[in-house]
Amino acid sequence: MGLCGWIIFGFLAGLIARAIMPGRQGLGLIATTLLGIAGSFMGGFIASVLRGGNWRLLQPSGFIGAVVGAIVLLAIGRMMSNRR
Repeated sequence: MGLCGWIIFGFLAGLIARAIMPGRQGLGLIATTLLGIAGSFMGGFIASVLRGGNWRLLQPSGFIGAVVGAIVLLAIGRMMSNRR
């Protein structure tokens, strides 16, 4: 997938994850895009752990995995911000 594809993919996945996750996130356009892209890699990591196969840390996942990974990252970010 090219760079423009990753940007669009990341934005859409991050936008859907923010819509599903309750509460106010306060992320802008770029942060939402980066959230979706990071969510794709988090989803790939979660999938490799659940499968029990070889653990490839930087394995991207599909759209559903990206949304799930972005939700997990939002939840981790919320827990970290509540800690302060």
